[in-house]
Parts: sequence; C-alpha cells; structure tokens
Amino acid sequence: MAALRSTVFLLWMAGTLVVYASVAVLLSLVLRGKPFYWFCSGWMRLAVHGARWICGVRWRLHGYERVEALDRAGTPVILTPKHQSAWETLAFPALMPRPLAFVFKRELLFIPFFGWAIARLDMIHIDRSKRAQAWAKVARQGAEFLQRGLWVIMFPEGTRTPRGAQGDYKTGGARLAVATDAVLLPIALTSARCWPKGGFIKRPGVIEVSFGPPIPSAGRRPEALMAEAEAWIEAEMRRLDAEAYRG
Repeated sequence: MAALRSTVFLLWMAGTLVVYASVAVLLSLVLRGKPFYWFCSGWMRLAVHGARWICGVRWRLHGYERVEALDRAGTPVILTPKHQSAWETLAFPALMPRPLAFVFKRELLFIPFFGWAIARLDMIHIDRSKRAQAWAKVARQGAEFLQRGLWVIMFPEGTRTPRGAQGDYKTGGARLAVATDAVLLPIALTSARCWPKGGFIKRPGVIEVSFGPPIPSAGRRPEALMAEAEAWIEAEMRRLDAEAYRG
C-alpha cells in the first residue's frame, strides 16, 4: 500500500509541477518579487498537502509563536534547519509568514520545470566548486534580500543527513547573521521518519518541527554562534526522535 501511495504521490508531484512551473515561467514576464514568490509557493503547498492526503505525511509545529513574533517585529532572520529530506525544502515556503531566499547549489537550476521556475525567484544559487566567490555572493545577495524583508534559509549541514545522524555544521549562516546583524533561528525536525533520504517510499506519520529560541548575533563570533545553534538543534533532535539516536 505504501508503494502504491508513493507512486500516486510521485505522479501528483510531476503533474502539478509541469503545469504550475509552465505558468510561473510565463507569469514571470510580467510579475516578479513577493507576489511572484507567493504564487510559486502555492505549488509547495500542493506538494506538502499532497503528501498528507495521499501518503499520510502530517506535521506538528512546536514554538511557532517565535516565528510569528519575529515576523511582527520585522527582525531579519537566518533560518538554520536540520536537513533530513526534501520535505523541508517544500514545507518551509508553505509554512513561513515571509518569503524565503534559499541558498542552494546551482545544479538545481538545470532540473526541467522546477529549475526553470526557481531561477526566476529571489534565491541565492552558488557554485560550490568556487568557495570564495560563493561566499561573496551569499554575503552580497543575503544582505540585499534581508534588507528587502525576506528571510534567508541555509541548511548548516549542507546536505541531507540520514535519520539519527549528525552532519558537519558549516558556519555560513552564522557568518551572514553576524555580517547583517540578523538573528539565527535554529530548527529541529524529524522528516526522515516519514520521508527518508533518497527513499522512494513515503511512510505515514507525523513530522515534528521545532523552532528554537532566536539567537542574536550582535558582538558574536560566527563559530560560537553556530556552535550554540548546533547544540540546541542536536539536543532537540534527540528529544523529538529519541528512538533514532538510541545507542
């Protein structure tokens, strides 16, 4: 049954993406900025709700009042979530009250339809093989987007980590926060419980998403800032998904 549901969901994703991205590319000729972002994020909502309706992948939010308070205050925010699956890349644009500027590898731009659409959004796509130029672009565009009221999202582990694993936390998000006087918002989540890394089968269940205390960056060193975020995320992961870390 799970395999059948996952197949139906894949067809749902592909079918809605082709239609939505085609319209988005044409719409981008006359519409840009936040209105265009919210139009495109509509497909993300279709994706995560499709996973819920078809595969039974639900979610529960903890500490979302912190997100709402930051939005009301107009605080510049760098989101630094745990990264376990593709679910969070789809869910966060659907969940957040502000447009998000993702930092991602430029190879994603070459994916038919999906890449064509995100190329027209205010995102930060980088060439990982050119680290100095990549950071310069993150610093420049990140500051610009934060100034315009967007929030920047950077996965500190860089890539997806399997359930129960801990990746190497990079300091890029903390460096940007220090450079722009933004706050760092650590986020723990258990998406691999239902949507495993590289797995075709989507399992029914609840993904826990926990938003941590915002960490001010003023007067901090990036290494210490990211170490604090990492400590909270990994401790919260072991609370939310103790079974995965047992032993």
